[in-house]
Amino acid sequence: MISLSDKQWFQKKININTVEKIKQDFNFSDILSRLIVLRNYDISEIHYIDNKIEIPNEFIKNKDFIQATDILINSIKKNENICILGDYDVDGTASTSLLVRFLNSINHPSFYYIPDREKDGYGASIKLFKKLILKKPDLIIMVDCGSTSNEAINFLKQNNIKSLIIDHHEINKPYPKANAIINPKKNDGYIKYDYLCATSLTYFFLDILIKKIKSTYDLSSMLVYVLLATVCDVMPLRKINKLIATNVIKDFKIKKNIAFNTLFELNKKDNKLTIDDLGFYVGPIINAGGRLGKSSYGTELLTSDLNSVVKEKSIELIRLNEKRKFIEKNILNEINFKKITNENKNVVIYYNKNLNEGLIGIIAARLKDYFNKPSIVITNSNNMLKGSSRSTINYNIGTLMKKLIETNIIESGGGHNLAAGFTMRKDKIEIFKKFVLKDFLEKNNNLDNYNNYDSEISPSAINKIFYNEINKMGPFGNGNPLPIFFIKDLKILKTIILKNKHISAILKPKIGSTIRSICFNCVDTEIGNQLLSKKKRINIIGNISENIWNNKKTIQLKIKDILI
Repeated sequence: MISLSDKQWFQKKININTVEKIKQDFNFSDILSRLIVLRNYDISEIHYIDNKIEIPNEFIKNKDFIQATDILINSIKKNENICILGDYDVDGTASTSLLVRFLNSINHPSFYYIPDREKDGYGASIKLFKKLILKKPDLIIMVDCGSTSNEAINFLKQNNIKSLIIDHHEINKPYPKANAIINPKKNDGYIKYDYLCATSLTYFFLDILIKKIKSTYDLSSMLVYVLLATVCDVMPLRKINKLIATNVIKDFKIKKNIAFNTLFELNKKDNKLTIDDLGFYVGPIINAGGRLGKSSYGTELLTSDLNSVVKEKSIELIRLNEKRKFIEKNILNEINFKKITNENKNVVIYYNKNLNEGLIGIIAARLKDYFNKPSIVITNSNNMLKGSSRSTINYNIGTLMKKLIETNIIESGGGHNLAAGFTMRKDKIEIFKKFVLKDFLEKNNNLDNYNNYDSEISPSAINKIFYNEINKMGPFGNGNPLPIFFIKDLKILKTIILKNKHISAILKPKIGSTIRSICFNCVDTEIGNQLLSKKKRINIIGNISENIWNNKKTIQLKIKDILI
């Protein structure tokens, strides 16, 4: 079936015998069993659905974790000065905060540093370490960075400073000569955990250390930081990540966390914490400091227990986030989306020499969402070019960065499956474009524009009971998306344009009650025009979700596409 967004939609194929076995073995409903099979849940993930499970530490016997914890324990025993260097995004901020809070709890001498995007660049560098060693650290712990910082690590060794890396980005051989490296992508026995972000790895590292030194520190209260980083770094909410998400969403008490409580109060939010809150409210606020020249503000917020400091940083970060939104909107208004559509390249590569460096990542994310294609945004940075990319599940952008480094097309870079950043000489941009487009084609021979939905359902299924049943698969996020359904033959009764970009619609099936629906960012699109015209009965591809407005919960249909 062809849609108004020019996509072909097919129902996902499913083994009915496997569905029946799941129903019998676990006494699940038909729709829940279907979704379990379609998402290929393993037995542990199925077990999570109806049971309260403690989060296991799978790394207790891992040699990298053992080596790393021994190094930190030795530094603690010697009362050595420890520096924590974190990336300037949420994952770097959150993992830094875990370490800072623990070291503060045992009154250990330490300091942290979050690099400034423009002044310091990304991650660990000789230039940055020359500044940090003035504070005479004995050990530098790098979180969410360091995997490609070979020269910088060698500089530390020359100055008799120990180093420890906890990271999840792509790493190249020869590895940096740090005293210990925790990174699943080393492919050294725990590659299957490469879906964990740096904050998750830091959490399990600290869990092992705390048990070894028999500390009473309550690390579990910091699990919300792990989930925040997992969501904001777009890690898949599967396996351990899903278990973390389930436990946090069920158990987290906002009023017991000063940072989250302050942010919620300032925004007059009084709902229970959700995945959307982390990804679309808290995360962007924490990130705003790193994007606009105040890189340490997020860590200051997440590590302080002083009401005055937390409120001050919260207000300032909210202000910076509003400024970020304003600048972002102006940038997006200047982009010729029609031209990019007509060019119809498999990867969107957008260059503008005047963009704010701190916003190129979020602009890349917006382009990726709009075009459903890997997107790269590049701008001038002093005498170089700086780029940021966001990708789709069919193209590993982190692996691309490795290739670009190996072929000397970019000067430096790194990332993971869905996001990456890099620096490049200005004269390499055309070579860069050709290489990326060719590489994408080699990885994606089948470029048919098709999408799959999970199941066809009756309009009468859009109710609270059905929503509660599919919600047993939650929390939903990357790798565990909201189920997509096909609903036939709906009449448009009423439409309202919201904020000049969304459309709210009341839909009526042939039999049964009306259905509230919302279609985001669809004004001036084919889908939006069809909704506003009210000419025909329509078939819809969409998700079922819960809408909370003025403390009132209603079930709504989120329209993704309209089928002709």
